[in-house]
Order: sequence, then structure tokens, then C-alpha cells
Amino acid sequence: MRVLVLNGPNLGRLGRRQPEIYGATSYAELVARCEEWGRGLGLEVDVRQTNHEGELLDWLNTAADDATPVVLNAGAWTHYSWALYDACAQLSAPLVEVHLSDPAQRPEEFRHHSVVTPHALAVIAGKGVDGYREALQVIGSSA
Repeated sequence: MRVLVLNGPNLGRLGRRQPEIYGATSYAELVARCEEWGRGLGLEVDVRQTNHEGELLDWLNTAADDATPVVLNAGAWTHYSWALYDACAQLSAPLVEVHLSDPAQRPEEFRHHSVVTPHALAVIAGKGVDGYREALQVIGSSA
């Protein structure tokens, strides 16, 4: 089974951007781990990152058309993008929302709301990059 692992803004800077919050693992290391974890679960994992909301929406639209499961860390768009909400609403295959930190525990009030959660089979937050492994396990077990 093919799975998209989609990452939103600033996630390409993992390991360099606020490692005290997001960890020291680089984006390249995250990609390699997701691919390896996927292989171990019998999944073909395609990991992508963009700083352009329209590109993420295009990927979600294609996932909807192809009934492709999605692991999604939409970054800041999680908290305010109604276009993201609409794109996630059309997904028929499982969607798992993942966050490196736990937005509910962050001091910024805006982070406490997610437009993705209403459409997600599961939400995994605050487990660092290991949250992606757990998300892939959820996808694998839902097949």
C-alpha cells in the first residue's frame, strides 16, 4: 500500500529550527526513517515537504482522487487553513495527523485548535519523530 507523508511549512528545517521544541533529527533523517519504518510495515512511503499551501492542497486532492492514505503534519496551517480543512474532508482513505511537539501543551493559544483533527482517524502529538512511526503503524493496521 502506498502512503503519503506530507509535511507543511518550516518542517524542511528540522534539526536546525528550534531543536529544543522540534528535536535534533534533520528532515533528511526523518525521510529515511519514514521510508524504513514503512518498509517494515509493508508500506510504500512517499515523504514530501512544502512551504506552499497550494502545493499541499494539490497533494491532498490527488490523495483523495486515488484513495491514498495520508500522514499529515501541516505545521502552522493546522491551526487556521480552512482550505486545508476542506481538502482533508474529501479524503476517503485514512488520515493520521501528527505533530512533533504537543500543540495542546504549547503556550501559544492559537496552536490549541486544529482544522485537521475533525477528519483524522488518529492524532499523534508530542512524540517527536517517533510519532511518524506510530502514525504509519495506524495506517498499516487500518488496511
